[in-house]
Amino acid sequence: MRCGVKGVARACGWIGLAGLGIVAVIVAGPTAQGQAPAMPATVAPQAVGQELPIHRIPISGEAAEGYFSPDSKSMICNAKMSDDKDFQVYTFNLDGTNVRRINNKGADACSFYFPDGKKLIWTSTRDNLDMPPGNFSDANDYPQGAELYTSDLEGGHVVRLTTNKVYDAEVTVSPDGKWILFGRQVEGRMDLYKMRPDGTGLFQITHTPDWQEGGAQWMPDGKTIIYRAWKIQDQNQRGMPMQIFTIKPDGTDTKQVTTEAGTNWAPAPAPDGRHFVFVKLLPPRNFEIFMMDVVSGEQRRMTYSDAFDGFPAISADGHWMGFSSSRDAKPGERKMFMYLMDISSLNVGPSKK
Repeated sequence: MRCGVKGVARACGWIGLAGLGIVAVIVAGPTAQGQAPAMPATVAPQAVGQELPIHRIPISGEAAEGYFSPDSKSMICNAKMSDDKDFQVYTFNLDGTNVRRINNKGADACSFYFPDGKKLIWTSTRDNLDMPPGNFSDANDYPQGAELYTSDLEGGHVVRLTTNKVYDAEVTVSPDGKWILFGRQVEGRMDLYKMRPDGTGLFQITHTPDWQEGGAQWMPDGKTIIYRAWKIQDQNQRGMPMQIFTIKPDGTDTKQVTTEAGTNWAPAPAPDGRHFVFVKLLPPRNFEIFMMDVVSGEQRRMTYSDAFDGFPAISADGHWMGFSSSRDAKPGERKMFMYLMDISSLNVGPSKK
């Protein structure tokens, strides 16, 4: 998942608008592993300030960082209902019905559906409650007791996949269901890893001493991974510079996709395999969602709000973009809620063969 930048809102540790603290930084790190940058992006012509139709998903409590089920009818996210001490993993239908808490022990984070729609994978500190709780929003204090688990759709048949007491999170599943992709922090260094759904076959994808990789997702063809990264030297900055990259699952062919200075964060692919959505920090401190064409570099701005808009995801049928926003929070509140944008007119659904 896109877990974790100090001062960037996270669902499992939402620190609110007052804590966002990221301001534009005109710094761009060099390309990863010596690769040439992509062509500079251009913004697609569109009416300024025009958002496609948006509505809030009617679930109670705070909720953020949602991902769609394979049939595009449900979502999984981190939420905090009235009786929750910490953020927990929840699932719900897109109309806000059938809300189900998956875990109720420890603090939960990054979660995802398996492509068959029968299993879930999620992050939790549930078995390491004796360890310092850490902070999912602070890369200098990630919960070292965060482990990965699978379960059925009701939260039963829980299987713990990792037992190493380091930060394991930011998890997704490959389109064919054969690989789990996640981020791991060891002695302060973040890298991407993959393993089989039963926890075997662990493989480290990135080995960069100067970059912190995470928030990775599979492109629809299962042959490419898209992720965000920042330079370790920039880690404590406000407005931390971040760029978006792609890489092959075997760790080869790293390419930098974004080149604009500042924060480029939280990429999520469209089912057409050509577009992805991501978050940019606009001055002075406004998080907005953009869509980018990987081939042409063309960008389209998706949200226009002074509130926080982030954590985008696109449904498998290409109809919806889910995202988290504080746009309906009351004055002084530090809360996010889940929204849907109808993007069917953009034609980014599965390619027709």
